[in-house]
Amino acid sequence: MADKNLETAPKPKRGRRKSYKDDGREKIFALDIGTRSVIGIVAEEDDDGLNIIATTRLEHTSRAMLDGQIHDVPQVAEVIIRVKNALANKVGELKSAAIAAAGRALYTMTGEATIEVNGVITDEIQTSLNFSAVQLAQSQLTAEKKIDAKIYYCVGFSIIYYELDGIKLKSLIGQRGKVAKTKVIATFLPRQVVDSMQVALTYASLDVRALTLEPIAAISVLVPPSMRHLNIALVDIGAGTSDVAITKNGSVIAYGMVPLAGDEVTEAISQKFLLDFNVAEEIKRKAANGEGSTFSDILGQSYELSAEEILAPIADNVAHIANAIAKTILELNGNEPPQALLLVGGGALSPNLNKFVGEALNMPPERVAVRKPDKIEGIKNIPPALQSPDAATPLGILKVASTDTFHFFNVTINGQEVNIFHFRELTVGDAILSAGIDYKKFNGKPGLGLVITLNGEKKSFAGSMGTFAKIKMNDKPATLETPLENNCQIKIERGEDGITPKIKIDDIITIEPTFSITVNEKTFSVTPKILVNDEVSLPTRTLQDGDEVNTKSRRTIGEILRLAGYPPAGKKIFYTLNGKRSHYVCKPDIFCNGDRAEITDVPQAGDNIEYVANDALKVAEIIKDESRTSAIKIFYNDKEYSVPTVINVLLSVNGRVANENTIIEDGADILFDMEEKKSVMVSDALLAVNFKPPPAKSRMSFVIKVNGIPVDFADPVKNGDKLEVILKTPDGMEFKPLDDLEVPIHEEKTPPKKFSISDFIRVD
Repeated sequence: MADKNLETAPKPKRGRRKSYKDDGREKIFALDIGTRSVIGIVAEEDDDGLNIIATTRLEHTSRAMLDGQIHDVPQVAEVIIRVKNALANKVGELKSAAIAAAGRALYTMTGEATIEVNGVITDEIQTSLNFSAVQLAQSQLTAEKKIDAKIYYCVGFSIIYYELDGIKLKSLIGQRGKVAKTKVIATFLPRQVVDSMQVALTYASLDVRALTLEPIAAISVLVPPSMRHLNIALVDIGAGTSDVAITKNGSVIAYGMVPLAGDEVTEAISQKFLLDFNVAEEIKRKAANGEGSTFSDILGQSYELSAEEILAPIADNVAHIANAIAKTILELNGNEPPQALLLVGGGALSPNLNKFVGEALNMPPERVAVRKPDKIEGIKNIPPALQSPDAATPLGILKVASTDTFHFFNVTINGQEVNIFHFRELTVGDAILSAGIDYKKFNGKPGLGLVITLNGEKKSFAGSMGTFAKIKMNDKPATLETPLENNCQIKIERGEDGITPKIKIDDIITIEPTFSITVNEKTFSVTPKILVNDEVSLPTRTLQDGDEVNTKSRRTIGEILRLAGYPPAGKKIFYTLNGKRSHYVCKPDIFCNGDRAEITDVPQAGDNIEYVANDALKVAEIIKDESRTSAIKIFYNDKEYSVPTVINVLLSVNGRVANENTIIEDGADILFDMEEKKSVMVSDALLAVNFKPPPAKSRMSFVIKVNGIPVDFADPVKNGDKLEVILKTPDGMEFKPLDDLEVPIHEEKTPPKKFSISDFIRVD
């Protein structure tokens, strides 16, 4: 597989072959570690630029990288080693490589720096000014994005402009002036992305020569500075990410990243046709060239499809990627489409992707191009293997590596080797932040505080502060402001921890004095009660974290009654009724200074409390509920009445005959039985409603009805029946008697009395 994928520059003619291994010239090794493949290029620098002397490409055998980030370092390192060895066989030993990074969480920030100068501005002064601007951009990242910049690396920056005494220039080198200014756009990636690439190179025995960002690399070869006055969007579409760079007004104005790329197209084919990912990748590549494919899915079903039949079902997936790229371009470019759109990277060859991106941006097709880096200023002998869209990034890495001065700074902190970017005037504090070390963890911890709940309110008591960490650089005392030295050894020693406070109850509360109260003419001394976690405690008790303290400086009447031996809610009398054990609570009457009081009231010192137990319990109170059940309900004059069904009541207490007024003591054994009537008659119901028939002298008669039907005194009455009595006067008028109405008596010699409506209710 390695031999098949290996590509080299054209060989010199026989007899004139040049030995690159022994020429003694510096070799620049550019390494593009992509999601799908690894491309290596080796070049030598001469007076005319970079001369490519060898290149090779190998694909990952598994999905060791996702979205531009290494997920399996050993697997990626294995491919890097194979690429390195293949090239070393041609050009000799390779010790370092220039790389580029991509990632999901990409941030770009601008920074401006100003410096006062005297005399001619040198390259060193301009470089220092650039790094100062990058540091300010890093500060902006923390301030604006509200993220921890220590877990981010600055992986590259571009100059937006230089300014000298108010005049904008392309370069400051060789100029004279007083105040120089620069504005940069810096790009930051998560430390994990950069660190994993560096570890992979370490596995391959390679140092990092230079590090840049993929869109920076690509734009350096396709959009030279002379063309950056145009508003151009360059999108490097790889397998896992699509990296965006925008040029305008002579510089790169913005970078961005879309976490979608060629693998999403491959994945769509894989899901649609139930294929292995690598098989789907091969089908995608053929379809991009207009070729059909013959394959079998995981179920064994065979397909022979044209390119159109493969691409049609995944058109929506491709459009989704295109829309995401277009959206990012518009966000970076002020919500306007660019003048031109350049697509590079292997993912740019995804079928119809360039068409969909152009349509999403509403750009003419002729302004959208998939670029092949066949001619690059400053790079010679570009072999055919690198004249493809996915070679723009490795060629850009090569070009950046020849001029990049953005190097690593080697530092060892507590035995851990870390690399940080070499900014001017770095301090020990910068190294600690760049290494991702939380310095605060080395400071002595404050003593654990106490949180006490006092009468329902939480109170906090802080411990003493710990001491600060001690720092040494090369075994000498140092501070966070100490200037950093390359290859230095930094040691951070922990400070001493603080002490937890000791708090006693009487430290946080004032203990109220004892006071006296009279209960039923007996005087009691009341001492305030202190509870810790519901346990009575002394005021000198030392409290622990989480303790709940309750102080009762004033007791309620209920608590005082309990202290005096009286049940606040009343005495409970237990008894057995017909073999079933139960109890009755005798509610007491409570008075404070002669006024009725509640057990929740809080008395004052010297108050007089009177407690009346009301504990003379009669049998009637116990059996009243039982008696109520031995009755039926009827309705008379629209009111409900109970008609007893009991004939005889059998009642005994502790084996002795009793009645309803018998007083029972605690533990009494009560037997209660009732003899009920077999039926209830109308006469019983009339008695229950207190009906009094009119006297014979009244010359009035009456009719009794149950549920509207006339009845006699001996007829039965059932539960829920409606009872009526109709009174008739001698002249034939009918009335219903009111409750407890005394009917007037009419003598025969006297004319009949005229009845008023207040005496009777007329029956219609």
